[in-house]
Amino acid sequence: METITIKYNGTVLTPAGFRSVEMTANAEKISEKRARVLEVLTINGEEVRANMSRTGANRQKFYGIGAASREEGKTKNLSTCKLVN
Repeated sequence: METITIKYNGTVLTPAGFRSVEMTANAEKISEKRARVLEVLTINGEEVRANMSRTGANRQKFYGIGAASREEGKTKNLSTCKLVN
């Protein structure tokens, strides 16, 4: 199958509740309209790491490695994603 790079919106759990983030990922195209996430490359433009924050505030901190691993294997509709390639 064809490997593509996509950007899409996902959610992470912070002490202040669920927050929206933009994720960039490598995905395998499984049909014309769908792709399976293989690996998350960045979250909000930053490389994935353990301690991440949306704004720098403590209440916006989240565990980036866990958020990325939960996305792996998910099937995404390409109509809701932007192709980076």
